[in-house]
Amino acid sequence: MTEAPNSQLAKAPEESSKPSPATSHWDQMEKREGALWRYILVILILMALGLAITSWETFRVLPMRLEALPVGLVVLVGLFGVYVWHQRKEVIELRAFLRGMKQRADAPVTEAQIEKMLDVMTRSQRGYRDLIDSLDHLVFNLGLDGSIKTVNKRFAETLNLPFPEIVGKMLQEFISEPPIADVQVNVSAFLEKRTWSGVVRVRFRKSGEVRFYDTVLQPVLKDGEVVGASGVARDITAYRESEVRFTELFESLQEGVYFTTPGGMFLEANPALVRMLGFEKKEDLLAVPAPALYEDRNQREWMLDELDRNGAVKNHEISLKRPDGKVIRCLDSCSVIRDSSGDVVRLQGTLVEITERVEIERRLYQEQEFGRSLVECFPDLIVVLDVEGRYTFVSPRCEELIGVLPADLIGQQMGERAHPEDARHLSKQLDNLLAGITRSARMEYRVRHEDGSYRAIRVTASPMTDSDGRMTGVVASARDVTEEKHIEQQLLQTEKFAAMGQMLAGVAHELNNPLTAILGVTDLLHERSVDDTMRRQTSLVHKQARRAADIVQSLLAFSRRTAPVRARIRIEDIVERVLELHGKSLMEKKIEVKFHPAENLPAIEGDANLLLQVFLNLIINSEQAIASTSDHGTITIAADTFENNVSITVEDDGPGIPADITNRVFDPFFTTKRPGGGTGLGLTICMAIIREHGGTIETQSIFGSGASIRIDLPVANSLTLAGVNESSSVSHTPSFSPALQGHTVLVVDDEDGIRELVCEGLVARGMAVETVTTSEDALAMLAHRQFDAILCDYNLPGQSGEQLFDILCEQAKGAPPRFVFMTGDLLEARVVDSIASRGARTIQKPFQLAGLANLLAEVLEAQPAKTS
Repeated sequence: MTEAPNSQLAKAPEESSKPSPATSHWDQMEKREGALWRYILVILILMALGLAITSWETFRVLPMRLEALPVGLVVLVGLFGVYVWHQRKEVIELRAFLRGMKQRADAPVTEAQIEKMLDVMTRSQRGYRDLIDSLDHLVFNLGLDGSIKTVNKRFAETLNLPFPEIVGKMLQEFISEPPIADVQVNVSAFLEKRTWSGVVRVRFRKSGEVRFYDTVLQPVLKDGEVVGASGVARDITAYRESEVRFTELFESLQEGVYFTTPGGMFLEANPALVRMLGFEKKEDLLAVPAPALYEDRNQREWMLDELDRNGAVKNHEISLKRPDGKVIRCLDSCSVIRDSSGDVVRLQGTLVEITERVEIERRLYQEQEFGRSLVECFPDLIVVLDVEGRYTFVSPRCEELIGVLPADLIGQQMGERAHPEDARHLSKQLDNLLAGITRSARMEYRVRHEDGSYRAIRVTASPMTDSDGRMTGVVASARDVTEEKHIEQQLLQTEKFAAMGQMLAGVAHELNNPLTAILGVTDLLHERSVDDTMRRQTSLVHKQARRAADIVQSLLAFSRRTAPVRARIRIEDIVERVLELHGKSLMEKKIEVKFHPAENLPAIEGDANLLLQVFLNLIINSEQAIASTSDHGTITIAADTFENNVSITVEDDGPGIPADITNRVFDPFFTTKRPGGGTGLGLTICMAIIREHGGTIETQSIFGSGASIRIDLPVANSLTLAGVNESSSVSHTPSFSPALQGHTVLVVDDEDGIRELVCEGLVARGMAVETVTTSEDALAMLAHRQFDAILCDYNLPGQSGEQLFDILCEQAKGAPPRFVFMTGDLLEARVVDSIASRGARTIQKPFQLAGLANLLAEVLEAQPAKTS
């Protein structure tokens, strides 16, 4: 009996294998259902992929790194599809089993069929359980009293307890927060709304750890009543911590951070930005549109254009105006945030205030500009050397000093352009400075100019050190002292001339008196001699005395130059007059003179007689130099304009001037001629005369190639032109000799020889002569005796001759006496003019008796007057 049912159950599959109309209908429905599920899964996956792709850029710019969310979403949708597909297969199997049971409702259920149904149901529950356990979230089921009904694997791992120790226990046994009171309030709200979501702060009792969960609760219903709650909790502790750290960073940043709408309204700003822009509260800033803060709206327009092109702007300098009116300078760095459709959602960026930095940079630039201008305007050359003595900085004055651009000197050694004679000393000084032996150095050396000449420079150098006191190089200033050295030489020469002039003045004065006596005696001997031999000898003595007198006059001219008679003259006239006077001597020595004056040569201003003496001396020097080595030669004279001067060059083809004596040719009494061949005063007097005319004279000679002397004289102003004639070079002596008989004269001189000579010469011409030695003796004699004229030495001991004249003028009450001064000094023109304006005359020692007689005759021819 038991086999029959079994056999019937065994036959059921065989019977069911035969398709019926109902079975065919179910199969078609299952096929359509399977296709629908496939379409749904494909659409769902495509939607997930599309969402992930479109939201990728949005997730990338979020404060936290959430780029994996789109990928996770796609993976989650894929897992869900696999799970649904698996569950659908089990449902189809179960449905087929139930359908088969329904079709064989009359047949008894076999044990195998029941076991198969139970197996399908068990596998379905296990798959659901595995799905729940695979989730990374906490999944739980709670009773309304807080008892734990069921939890997933993640929940158990969080509590670090097995399932039996969790299920059936109260939730408050595992957590201390939130408090029970807060839970009861939330339960009431849950029962009312039948759903709840939010962030829960949980503190675990066992570990004391605090974590945050984003929780969603759904009700568990039984007969329409809520008997519990099922929930899912996602751990967001890391997110919250990141959010807290971001907030703290946002609040503590010194740079201003902002978020604005595309239109420019502030969405958010950190405290640093609020303070930077001068607002008291953030709300005040959020109420102000960003464009209103720009001092220059063009800056914002440029920024928006740049954002539109590139999506970001970095370190864009802008000027913003604060509510208090102060303008601040900032660096703006911002970017554009777009949504999934590409539309601009907001602008976000940072502001860094650089007002103080800009001001510092401005002051620094001013200081640098000041330093640069100071170095450029400084008259000295400024250089910086490294520890090896190489140039690292050279000021622009370098080009003016040595004709080289500063860049060309960088890297060169300091002494490379020094004169070979100075290089060793310079190197030693620099080495001592770099070695720390000396703390500063002053040196003078010659440096080669780019044109080949050498310039004298004076250098002052000091070491440079870093913050640790280590030597880093040398800074030095160099000044061109070439002209200064030249002036020093001129001053030395001038001092030499001055000392020599003082000596010569005294010597010349002392020589004039004996020369006057000698000339007078030779005149007397010549007049009284009847023997031709005696007359010839006296003439020879007179000629040599006259030569000595000329030398003395030259000495006086050198020591006490009288002011030249200024007139407008032509150099051509001066040179031509010299050639007329000295042409015969040049022709005898076969010396040709070539004179090449430039056309329209401007006139100069000076004394024709003095300049005549200068060029005569130069031509005589050239003549003598040529004659010393050759029986013929050439002298070339060129005249041209140079700047505001007339430049005259006298060249000869003689032996030239040796280099070692070039600087001495203008020294007094320096001569290369044999003894008796010259006094050595010719060029010295030439220099004195040229300097009195405001000009310069210098030698330009190469030994063996002839001598060359150049003179530069300033062009004349608007003065009357004076020509040079023959009579201007010699003094005019009247040809007549008026009778002096019957006239009386008082001779006042401290020199016995002068008194005796003058007395004898004038007595011989018929005059009554009395002599005294001092002014006091003269006044005593004049007190009781009258004289037609007084002949007085200008420089008397005690009261001078001029003081005697002044006393006599006062005694005469407006009628000046007939008075003649004798002087051994070369009086200045103003003194001579002053004496003449008061009615007196002067005669220069040494003089001839004939000249003195003629002068006295002129004085006596004036209106008669007696001197008492």
